[in-house]
This record gives sequence, C-alpha cells and structure tokens, in this order.
Amino acid sequence: MNNEYKHIPAEKFAFVNEGEKLTDKQFDDKPIGYFKDAWIRFRKNKASVIATVIIVCIILFAFLAPLFETRYDHRFMDTYYSKKGPRSLALYDLGVNGSMDRDFSEKGLIMALAVGIGAEDWDDHDATLAEGLESKYQPMLEIGEGIVTLDALKKEKTTYPGKVDTYLEVGFLYRSIEQSEYQKIVDFQEETGIQVLYPLVENNEYTPDPNNANYWYKMIKNQPVVTDANGDWDYIYYSDLQEGVALEDNYKRDADGNIKYYEYTGGGTAETAQYKIRVLYYNYYQYLNGFEPSYLFGTDSQGYDLMLRLAGAIQLSLFVAVCVCCINFVIGALYGSTEGYYGGVIDLTMERISDILAGVPFIVVATLFQIHLAAKVGAIPSLLFAFVLTGWIGTASRVRTQFYRFKNQEFVMAARTLGASDTRIIWKHIFPNSLGTIITSVALAIPSVIFSESMLSYLGIVKLGTADQTSVGTLLSDASGIWTNYPHLMIVPAITISLLMICFNLFGNGLRDAFNPSLRGVED
Repeated sequence: MNNEYKHIPAEKFAFVNEGEKLTDKQFDDKPIGYFKDAWIRFRKNKASVIATVIIVCIILFAFLAPLFETRYDHRFMDTYYSKKGPRSLALYDLGVNGSMDRDFSEKGLIMALAVGIGAEDWDDHDATLAEGLESKYQPMLEIGEGIVTLDALKKEKTTYPGKVDTYLEVGFLYRSIEQSEYQKIVDFQEETGIQVLYPLVENNEYTPDPNNANYWYKMIKNQPVVTDANGDWDYIYYSDLQEGVALEDNYKRDADGNIKYYEYTGGGTAETAQYKIRVLYYNYYQYLNGFEPSYLFGTDSQGYDLMLRLAGAIQLSLFVAVCVCCINFVIGALYGSTEGYYGGVIDLTMERISDILAGVPFIVVATLFQIHLAAKVGAIPSLLFAFVLTGWIGTASRVRTQFYRFKNQEFVMAARTLGASDTRIIWKHIFPNSLGTIITSVALAIPSVIFSESMLSYLGIVKLGTADQTSVGTLLSDASGIWTNYPHLMIVPAITISLLMICFNLFGNGLRDAFNPSLRGVED
C-alpha cells in the first residue's frame, strides 16, 4: 500500500447516516402469524378477492332474498302466471315489465287488444279501441307495421311484430265459486275500486271457443264484429280498425236486457250455491293475494317465483357441498395421515381398500342410493351418503402424498429425537405443512359437488323438484325444452351455476397460494 494513505487525519473522515438507527428490517418487524401471513398473500391475488366477493354476494342473495320477500314464501305458486318473464312495478318503465316480443296474426292481435278494450267495458258502455289502447290493462305495449307474406297456398298473410305484457295477456278467465265468495268479491270491488267481475259471455254462433273467456266480442267467419260511429256493425280486420270503433260485445243479458255477472250452476243453500263468474285475472290475483303480480326474476315453468326458487336451490347446493366437503375432509385427513405416516403394510392395505372404492362409479352409487335408500331417509341424506362413500379418497391421497413428502424432513426428525409422540408429529409438525394443498383440494371440491348434484338432478336421478325444495339442475331441466321461448328460465340458473363454479375455482387457487408455506415472507 502507498505510504501516503497510511496517515490520514481523523478530521478527514465523516459518519454516514450519523444519528440514525440502523436496523435489519427482517429482525426489527414483529413476527407475522401463519394465518395472518396467508391473509396478506390472499389479498394480493385480485382474481381470488373478486371471486370471494361474488361468492359472498351469491350466498347473501340466497339467504336474504326470502327474508325481503314478505308477501309470500317459496311455496307460493300461480299456474296462470307460469313461465312469465321478469316484472317489477318499480322498474316497469325501465323495461322490467314481463314483456315478450312476438309476431301476431290479425286475429291474434285483435284478441290481445280486446283484453284492454274489454277491461274498460265492464259496465257495458261500448268501450272503443282508443279507450282500450289507453287502458292500464292493455297487454300490447308496442305494435309494429304489418308485414305481408305469402302462405303455402300463395295467399297473402299479414303479421304484426309487437311486444306484449305476458301478465296482462292472460286476460279473462271463468271461475266457479260459492255464493259467499261472490259477495266477498263484490265487497272488495266497493272497497278498492278494482273491478274483478266482468259480464258473462253467451255460448252461441258468435263464440268460436266457449271456454275462452277472452272471446267476449262477436266473431263471424272467424272475424271480429265491430260497431262504427253510425251504429252499424260489420266484421273487419285489424288493418281496417279505427280508434272510434268498438267491438260488438256478446254478453249474456236477462229478460230486461241487463248484463249478467254470474250464473247459478248448482248447490242447495245460499252459502254453498255455486256461481259461474268471469273475472279479469290480473285484478282477481290482487283480490286473492292483496298485491299485484311482480316477480323480479320472473316465474318458473310451474308458476313459482323464480327468485325464491333460485335462492332455495343455491341454499341446497351450498348445504350439500359444504357438508360433503367437511365430512370428506375429516375422513380423508385421518385416513391419509395414517397411511402416509406409518407406511409399510398399513399403507399398502389401506391403499388397496381405497383402490376398490375408487373403482365404483359415482353415478352408479348415487342411482342405487336414490332407488333403495331415498324412500327411507330422503333424497338429500341418500345423496350425501353417495358423495361421502367415495368422495374422501381424493383428499386422503393428497394428505398421504404430503406426509410422504414431509415425514423425513429434518424438523420432523428433530421432533422425533426430542421425544415427540406420533400424534404430535402428525398434527403439529407435518399436517400444518400440508394444509395449503388440503384446503385447496377441499375448496375446489365444492364446485365439483355442486356440479355433480346439479347434473344428477338435471338427469332426474335425484328428485328435488318439490314445493319445498329444488336445485339448480332441476330448474335447468325444467327449462331445457322451452328455453328458446322463455330464455329467462335457462339464463338465470345457468349464470348462477357458472359463477359458482368459476368463483370457487379462483377462490381455491387463492387459498392454495396463501397457505403455501414455501411462500411465507415472500413479497411481490
């Protein structure tokens, strides 16, 4: 070394970061627990966090939707409003109005318009087309220009594209009630001002279908009869209708010409006498239930509220999936840890038992259980038995693999040397290191169980389509043959099960990374 550097005066030196405390961050930080560290790493996985939020929202919907729907429960059904689209009075003007696009023939269009006209003609004042179009009970929301085409016989045929409120389209119905019930309807009309009872219709040559209460107007040669401004009547098509004309009614009248609202059909006393009446079903629904029809998700193929049915289906699927996964987790952890830790003859024997059970097809087990066990214990318990019989094998195999991986590690050997018991080594030293893989497998098993349960109910192997319970698979099965005409029956449950499958898989991937011990303390 050069001599000129041997004697450097002290004043030439200066301290770096003088007055600051220098520490090693790794040793200065407080220790982070296992689960806290897993939570920190889980939050960094944005896809898993979003999936978790969606899962929570679906679960909240499943359990809160029935609580907020206080008007009726999941058993409430109305067959006349089956297969109807979403309809909300609060969102009616925004398009949630139970409407459907449809092409109408001239006869069909007049029949739909006649619902609104007839609803305004309950007092026999000859309501006009203009009044019917303005009626709140008019089902036709939009009517397009007529399109002329040629049919098979080369005759011109006019069709009208339109949008119809399918709830109002039900129109009028005949009902058979007791005399006391008739009086209650009359009292309801007087109290609320809502007209329920409408004139009966004659069964004569002007009636094409006496069982259809919507044919309240005269038909000749399958064409409606109208009254023009001069009081003359003729039969014309929709293309000839003017706002000032009125459909010629075909109401029943007594000897004095007064219209009849009921007809005695039998019974011996004033209370039990049977009356035939004709009602506007939209208002009759309000009389029966106390509210207007409003179904946010629409109704299913039987007339149940689809929102409540879907909420019940999600509850059922989650209940089955969570129960199956918890039971399989316990059985698989005990079984896999035993054979993985001890190995040898014990492992060989237990593995052969697992191989035998794994060779039994699940769908065969589920079918046999439903045939022979469901009648005794119920469809859901027998389904749980089918899932548990072989469902734990995958968890046991993963636990066994993890135990073979860790049981000869240095920390395990040190614990054994210090006198730790087998139970302590298994559950204190080896099992926690396997927890990430095990939890991931359990989380990923949830969508698998949901899918399997939905598949079995879709195929009809498991019967869950009752008034008290249903499943997503049953809803999809009911919609499979009619979804092209009623797409909401397929779309709503299909989106739900798709979200459950995707989100639970992303959630499981997030748990796998979060509980991986090799990633502890690793910063992104």
